[in-house]
Amino acid sequence: MKAIDDTLIQPAVFNPALENFDLRPPEIEDAADVQRLIQESPPLDVNSTYAYLLLCRHFRDTCVVATRQGQLAGFVSAYLPPKQSNVLFVWQVAVHPMARGRRLGQRMLEHLLARPLPQPIHSIETTVSPSNQPSRRMFAALAQDRGAQCVEQPMFPPELFGQAEHEDERLLRIGPF
Repeated sequence: MKAIDDTLIQPAVFNPALENFDLRPPEIEDAADVQRLIQESPPLDVNSTYAYLLLCRHFRDTCVVATRQGQLAGFVSAYLPPKQSNVLFVWQVAVHPMARGRRLGQRMLEHLLARPLPQPIHSIETTVSPSNQPSRRMFAALAQDRGAQCVEQPMFPPELFGQAEHEDERLLRIGPF
């Protein structure tokens, strides 16, 4: 798979054909493209290619890639926390800059929630920094569309990130569904 060709998605022109993205579990062959997508998606933290290989292999049932004509346009990494098999913890949501504004992030989350898992998901948890307004809007829209609450509380203050400059990460809990 290759990174998305910007000519396939023009942000200023509405074209219904461009709304068709294939959503599927990731393959290990997607990992390098996923890492490149994350690099193009500040303020997301970029992890090692190895981390994305593990996500694409060990956590593929709770992750999703969005492609268009074989090119990566979006990625969601998520997992079921130990002892909370009915909670989906969303780690990262990335949408290629040229595919933004199409609710692709939310569509990938809905795709994950529709997948058969060992137990039905009753809530989503994620952390979001205060300045990441696009993610905040996406999760608020998901909660509203599902008629669920979105509750925010502190989770990881900046000092836990060591020497790295990092905003605090606030926990958003969306549910129950």
